[in-house]
Amino acid sequence: MAGPSESKLRRRARGKLVQALYQYAVTGQSATEIERQFIATGLGEIDVAYFRELVYAVIDAADELDARLSAYLDRPLVQLDPVERSILRLGAYELEQRLEVPYRVILDEAVELARRFGADQSHRYINGVLDRYARELPRRSGERAIKRGT
Repeated sequence: MAGPSESKLRRRARGKLVQALYQYAVTGQSATEIERQFIATGLGEIDVAYFRELVYAVIDAADELDARLSAYLDRPLVQLDPVERSILRLGAYELEQRLEVPYRVILDEAVELARRFGADQSHRYINGVLDRYARELPRRSGERAIKRGT
């Protein structure tokens, strides 16, 4: 019997990433310490390489991501719930750096993560912020043109 597909493993990795990034947002622990704790408690069936790569990359880029995201927020980033902040950081990083992942997939995954981990209507906020963010990324302009049918 075949195991979970690559997309399911990556989806599960994103769930763990939100938890890890939440831990970072609340505790300020290093990526190394957070990774160590997650490995020790067990990651389950996820894309471990993706989890490891992104936990370090997003934490390393957190200040820069926050600065860029701030232009799309209706309030200071520090006023956002740490869950939403974590989802936005992950989504923004993937939009910027993981060009092999279609931006629609990134937005859909972020919305699902917000539904799963966030406040009642946070998925709408996450979708709006990341959609506006993606529209401003030149590296994603080709995908937007295809979507519009131009």
